Formats: sequence, structure tokens, C-alpha cells
Amino acid sequence: MDTSAQKLADRLTAALGGGENVTGQPWLWRPLLQLLATGRPVTTGQLATATSHTEDDVRHALAAMPDTEYDGTGRIIGSGLTQRPTPHRFEVDGKQLYTWCALDTLVFPAVLGRTAHVESPCHATGTPIRLTAAPDGVTGLTPADAVVSIVTPDDLTSVRSAFCNHVHFFANPAAAQDWLTDHPGMTVLPVADAYQLGRPLTQNLLDGTTPESCC
Repeated sequence: MDTSAQKLADRLTAALGGGENVTGQPWLWRPLLQLLATGRPVTTGQLATATSHTEDDVRHALAAMPDTEYDGTGRIIGSGLTQRPTPHRFEVDGKQLYTWCALDTLVFPAVLGRTAHVESPCHATGTPIRLTAAPDGVTGLTPADAVVSIVTPDDLTSVRSAFCNHVHFFANPAAAQDWLTDHPGMTVLPVADAYQLGRPLTQNLLDGTTPESCC
């Protein structure tokens, strides 16, 4: 990544890595995503076993994550990776899953250690954007000049509202221009750059670390 992209990655890690949202719980984050990726609802008992924490620990952590999605019986069905339909389709191991935002589709394969087939509409034109995301890169991107919108959130009371709901695919930079005009302070990156942005972000979050400086 160039210097400006690295600074953006550092700012995102500092913003997303703190607080008691899902990314602020590194001991819970990967096991929860791995269980959600099975395509079945997840219980607190399963999470306790997977994390070697008590169910009380798990329930306390989940209580601090207001965006977590549950089914009618209280089992978890979504937290970044979700079993509830969104525009961002994320197929892994033959299971049709979804994500909360465009960047999720690029970083979750590294977290899961699996390849995903992604399809999501351009946020402006509806043009389908398709790609294959693996732990080590992105292939098969169409359209080839698709971009991802990025925001550095200030208030992460709800990570989904503050970050995910603003991170979309666009078919090309021109398609994003009206959206950028309406959303000052946000930017777009080519998909390959967004993937590279997500790599250190994901690793830092999984390690439970934040950069010493964002500037």
C-alpha cells in the first residue's frame, strides 16, 4: 500500500479496533465468524466451547454488541457475516451467506481461511459486481474497474450504522461520484486496494492490537 492508503488503514484499525463492538472482542470474533459460516444459527454454548470462555463471558460480550442478529429462539445468525439476506452475497463451501458491507466480503476469507464467491450490486446503478475472494487475494473481478467506498467512523456505538451501511461496491469511480458528493469525507478505492487495506486491518483486529499512531 502507498503511504496514504496505509494511513487510512491505521485510522480504520484505530476506529474499529476499540470499544466493545464485535471487532473489539478479538477472542470472540474469529470463532463467531467460523461458526456462522457453517450456515447454522449459533448458540452461546457453542461459542463458549469454541472460545474456551464461560457462557457468562460470552453473554456479557454479546450484550455489548448491539448489532448482533438473532433468530426467534435467541440464537446468533449474524455479526458482520450473516445468514440474513443483504445485498452482499457471500458463498463459501457451497453455503449462501451474506455480509454487512462490501469490505467484509474481502476480509472475511482471510479470517475464515476459505475462498468465497461474492456478488453485490453497484450501489448507484445496480450493475452486478462479481469476484472470488481468497485468503491471499481477489480474482475474477467484473467489472474490472469496480471500487469500494470507505469511511472512517467516529462513533461506533453501532458499527453497522457508523461503518457498514456506508461501505458499498460501485461499478467504477464515475458511478460513485454522486454518492461521494452527498457524503463528504468519504472515499473510494479500487477493489484490489480495498483488499490490501483490509489485510492489516483484519490482522490487527484478530491480534487485538491497534496502531500506535494513525498519522
